[in-house]
Amino acid sequence: MKILTILAIFFVTLFGLDIRAANYKGKVKFIKQIELKADFKDTPFSEISGLAYDKSRNLLYMISDEGILYKFKANFSSRDFKLTPLESTYFKRRNGKPLKRWKRDTEGIALDNLNRVYVSREGKPRVTLFNKDGVKIKNLKLPKALKNAKLRSKNKSLESLAFHPKYGLITALEWPPKGRPLRFQTIYSLKGKKWHFKMEDYKKNGISDIEVMDDGNILVLERAYNGFFGKFVVTLKKVYINSCKSKFCPSEVLLKIDSAKGWHVENFEGLTRVGKNRYLIVSDDNNNFFQQTILLYVEIK
Repeated sequence: MKILTILAIFFVTLFGLDIRAANYKGKVKFIKQIELKADFKDTPFSEISGLAYDKSRNLLYMISDEGILYKFKANFSSRDFKLTPLESTYFKRRNGKPLKRWKRDTEGIALDNLNRVYVSREGKPRVTLFNKDGVKIKNLKLPKALKNAKLRSKNKSLESLAFHPKYGLITALEWPPKGRPLRFQTIYSLKGKKWHFKMEDYKKNGISDIEVMDDGNILVLERAYNGFFGKFVVTLKKVYINSCKSKFCPSEVLLKIDSAKGWHVENFEGLTRVGKNRYLIVSDDNNNFFQQTILLYVEIK
């Protein structure tokens, strides 16, 4: 264990965790960056895949792709934030028993205008309404384009989820379905509306999460991962769904973090809006000793 600890210190010292200089054209202001460690009585804390914020109760939800729901008391200011762990639970079926292991891959989380909890899952595409204690209420009906989508793999399904005040719940597949170029992505409203845009041209690039911005456009978190020693690129992009006048909506890169340029890149996977123009981004530690749960608190200028 001592050798592993020394190696971990070496990696952090060599690569560093401060990515402020990766800012792209000054579009993103970094407010705070922390490594989050939390202890919960009923569950482990790792592999965070999604975030959602209830501003009315100062409550931050996190989910693990192992089927766990976490709650934190959260206070955000223009310069800082503070989180206090409250409770955690495994997502459960209506009978109160935990979700079966092959149905636990919970990836995206969103709250609607009534702060009801919705979760998207990989494998067979699903969006499910849960109560605030993580007990299933019902699966939602998906549009045909998602229900009948030919996935490139079961692990490239509904990675993201957000709530739009005009279009309701919106989501996206991590990778586009078979038969479509990998760069040509789509954001889907569960009401049936679709918006197409072009992702960055990196090998194995996909959508990690999406969020609705203050002006109604969409913030997209893209991630290209090619193995531990391969190229790793994280992109934060604004997709202008309010300005779609052709097949593809215009988009703008706000932030790009590229391991090929010397940056230590964490597996950023979750995104939520916590205030006007302010967002929280989280990384998945993959339950790996050498990785961490990193929170980035940023402002989109």
